[in-house]
Amino acid sequence: PAETFSVDGLEYYGGVSYLKGGIAYADRITTVSPTYAWEICSPEYGMGLDGLLRSRRAVLRGIVNGIDDTAWNPANDPTLPQRFTAETLTRRTTNKRAVEERFDLNRGDGILHGVVSRLTTQKGMDLLVASIDHLVSTGARLALIGTGESDLEQSLSAVAHRYPGRVGIFLGYDEGLAHLIHGGCDTMLVPSRFEPCGLTQLSGMRYGCIPITSRTGGLSDTVIAASHATLANGVATGFQFSTVDQANLEYSLDFAADCFADPALWQQLQKNAMAQDVSWTRSAAAYANLYRSLLNDGPSPIQDD
Repeated sequence: PAETFSVDGLEYYGGVSYLKGGIAYADRITTVSPTYAWEICSPEYGMGLDGLLRSRRAVLRGIVNGIDDTAWNPANDPTLPQRFTAETLTRRTTNKRAVEERFDLNRGDGILHGVVSRLTTQKGMDLLVASIDHLVSTGARLALIGTGESDLEQSLSAVAHRYPGRVGIFLGYDEGLAHLIHGGCDTMLVPSRFEPCGLTQLSGMRYGCIPITSRTGGLSDTVIAASHATLANGVATGFQFSTVDQANLEYSLDFAADCFADPALWQQLQKNAMAQDVSWTRSAAAYANLYRSLLNDGPSPIQDD
């Protein structure tokens, strides 16, 4: 109808936005994590729709994604050289050796960081490139698989050429290789500038590959950040930094390396991470409850406050 072409409907800066119309007229609005549901109500993350989202906050809900915990299961993953559980973590060493071999990395027991990501600035890969010198200077190594922006691909290729045996990259995607990184690397780097939910940190925790992430979106909702308190209480599942810049990423890399130097502490981190429910079970139930509320409550009025 003609009346939908208005600021309260489909009209968007003189044009038509069906996304805006969907948000305006929907009975419920969902996104993929509670924190991201709040973030998109701000000008920084709302992409011009934050005002409308704020007006509809009463029907906006964030429900975190899950992963297929059958396909991602280190206890019976056919792609891993050595399968393992939280009770047999020492078996991961075989997978670590396989990562070193596959990425032409020097063999060693020091911390091995992994990346499985689109190579974009949104994913913070430019910060990783900037932090490589620091990472290598601490004795750490890096195995990366991904594809994306050509300048980042070139920069990472140059880094791997500059640090043979310390940095190994695979430009492209290989499902088996991604599973190997999860099953053999010590950490999973996810320094995203924004992240509606994120899946890599979930599969990382499933495999005892401790996530190092920025504190944004679903990363905030799914990782319990290591601190003196959470480490002392035995609940931490990863590392996080708030301001997404090179200095904070490097600080988190150093913090993780310090924790890795304490085998008992690191194993506790791994067990905590592997104990998390990263499946669709709770999320599916939340969606079912949401759909049920629509049947029970009927359509909700458009909020115009």
